Order: sequence, then C-alpha cells, then structure tokens
Amino acid sequence: MDTQTIKNKSTLYYTKLVVLCFLASITSAFALQQEQQEDFKQYRGEVMDASSKKPLVFATLSLDGTNISTISNTEGEFLLKIPKSETTGTVTVSFLGYKSKSIPLADLKPNKNKITLEISVTQLLEVNINAPKDARALVKETLAKKGDNYFDDPTLMTAFYRETIKKRRKNVSLSEAVVNIYKSPYNSLRKDAVELYKARKSTDYSRLDTVALKLQGGPFNTLYVDIMKYPEYIFADGLIDYYDFSFNRSTRINDKLIYVIQFNQRQGVSEPFYQGELFIDVENRTLTSAVYTLNITDRAKASELFVRRKPAKVDVWPTEVAYRVDYREKGGKWYYGYSNVLMEFKVDWKDRLFNSVYSMTAEMAVTDWEKNSSGQLPKNRERIKKSIILGDEAIGFSDPDFWGEYNIIEPEKSIESAIKKIQRQLRRSKPKSGTSTP
Repeated sequence: MDTQTIKNKSTLYYTKLVVLCFLASITSAFALQQEQQEDFKQYRGEVMDASSKKPLVFATLSLDGTNISTISNTEGEFLLKIPKSETTGTVTVSFLGYKSKSIPLADLKPNKNKITLEISVTQLLEVNINAPKDARALVKETLAKKGDNYFDDPTLMTAFYRETIKKRRKNVSLSEAVVNIYKSPYNSLRKDAVELYKARKSTDYSRLDTVALKLQGGPFNTLYVDIMKYPEYIFADGLIDYYDFSFNRSTRINDKLIYVIQFNQRQGVSEPFYQGELFIDVENRTLTSAVYTLNITDRAKASELFVRRKPAKVDVWPTEVAYRVDYREKGGKWYYGYSNVLMEFKVDWKDRLFNSVYSMTAEMAVTDWEKNSSGQLPKNRERIKKSIILGDEAIGFSDPDFWGEYNIIEPEKSIESAIKKIQRQLRRSKPKSGTSTP
C-alpha cells in the first residue's frame, strides 16, 4: 500500500475534527440560573479511591434495572437525577480497575455523598490461564465480534454533550447540549443520526485576543470515537497492519478480567497514525475502553488536518490530540457509553513576541436509552449536520428549567467560576434603569 493510499484511508477521521480560527469582535455573555427540580430527585457527591482519597475521573453511576446513568467529572464529582417514582432502586458505581459498589437509593443523600472504591487486585496465576499469546490476533478477533457482543437492535439514546475552550487555564467558552442519538446496530454499515434537543452556551470572547477558535462537528467529534461502531476511522482496512501490538498489563472491571493491549504506529510509516491502549475483556473478546493519541510530530501535516480557516498572519497547529471511549454492558450486550476528545493548539501571531496556547475539550455521555423497535429516524431537516458548530447554534445560559430531569456531567469548578464571573460582569454593566437580561 503506497503512501497516498495510506493518507486517503487515514484522513477519514481527521476531517471530523476541524477548528475554525478567524478574527472576531463579538462580546457575548449569559447568566447561569439555578435549575428547578420537579418530578425527579437529584443526588450529588464524589467518587474517590478508598485508600488515597484521590478523585476517580469518569466513574460510571447507573440505576440498576434501568438505563439511567451518569459520569463523574474530572474532579470526581457527579450529579445523578432519578425519577421520584424510583424509590427502592440500587445505584451501581464502577470504575476501570476497581471493585464495583452497589448503594441503595435510600442510603444516598441529596448532597455531599462520598463514595469510595477499592482497587481490584488481579492474581498473576489467573492471568496465565488460557491467556491469548498474540496481541494482534486478539484485537482482530475483538473487532470481528462486534456483531455478537454489541447492540444488534436500533437504539434511541439520550446523551449529554459538552465542549469547552480554554486559553491556557482560563475558560473562555462553554457549550452544552442534550442530543438524541439514533444508534444503528453495530453490525450495520449505516451511520448514526443525531438530533439536537436543546443547547446552551457561555462565551467570553474578550479573553481570546481577537482570535476565536470554534470546533466544527459538535457531537460527531465524540460519537466517531466509538471504535467498535467506526473501526475504519482508526483501523481502516489494511491499516491495522501498520501498527505494532503488545500485551501491557491486566486489570478488572465489574469483576471481568481485562487485558490491556498497547498499540503503536510502526516505524517507517510517515503518515500520522495513533498510539494508545485497548482494554479487552479476555473471556468474551469485548472492547470495554480505549485511550489513545494522534501522532502529531509533523507540525505542518497536523495543521493541515485540523485548521480549516485562519487569518494570514496567524499560524495554528495542534500540540496534543487525545481520545477516550468507554463502553457499558447490559443483558450481555455492550454499547457506547462515554467518550471525550482533547485538542491543544498553539496560536502564533507573526508580529507578536509570544504565542498563545488553547485547549479544546469535547465529551459526551449516554444518560438513557431505549430500543428503537420501529427503526424510525429523524427527518433530514431535524438531523444536525456533521459540519455543525454548536457554539453558533446554542442559546444563552438563561432558562432555569433548561435541563429538567436530564442527567448531565457536573461542570468543573473552573467552569462554574467562569460562568459566575460572566454573570457578575453582566450585572455591573447593566444600567440601573435597564431591564433584566432575558
């Protein structure tokens, strides 16, 4: 396979992650108001390591017997909303490499729940029993079994999506949305459709040095990280042979033995490929998680992949591009549960002494789902396009009933602080005789 063929195949995924960079003189800010609670109860708290008390990032909390779930944020904090009709349920908390914990709803408080998980120790003797010998063969077998191990029915998923932009450590933009994902079966070649239910944003362009970075693709950026549904975006036909695979270590999730497979781009392959870890359930040959990064050592090629438009006097290039996807299991079948994308960029003005560093994060978590027995899809005009810029479609942080009963990922403290600061700025700038912000 020649270099051009490799490039044509491997750029399929890159085109889904595009940055728009252009001059802007927009000032936009919106206030965050407290949500009102009606037909559901909410439980807040944090998930942490039982010994070190360190937060467990992206731990899953799910209500047994239902499809309701949520994810802890980067500080280990969570918000779980459950209908008031569910009074005797049990919440299961799980995290890769730790023993899962089941907690009766009656034992949870509205606030300040502290949930600790213990590390699951894997015995070396257990690992050596019937262990696969060939890491590459294990990966190929796992990819080939997606029709057996993952959802084989059309599914309608409700998901929470968030994207943030930071200039160094300061938050400058936040967009959030509730979306409906019309998930096609994993053994189907049909791509998933996405419908935007509600979206909101908070942006302070005054921190962007007159350069606004926008993420094109919105929820599709995270949806296409679903390797088992879209293996062609990382392991396209024939491209799997351009990687080296090796056994790294073993761990556990939900009492299942998980092998960690390390993969790296082979030496001598010039095009930007990936490297990272695949977490595979050995017994069932199921991918449960994947964490990987893009090889962006060639600055010029990396810039071409991501930057769609920019001012002539500005150079923009990525310094880090990282991905994560987690799957969940119910009734012996696995499905997409959570994914995130992190991109870090440098913006260099040719007539300035110093450059600026920006990071863009997109994450999406499935919070509920049901079988789409009819296979019905949204009309074309109701679907969001893969070229969507969520920040341009969203409204402000102004509706107190915006999220209602929908589960969301708790915002980081830094994001909350940024929104509150914008809210204070609005109050200061508003004329005393003026009307309140809608």
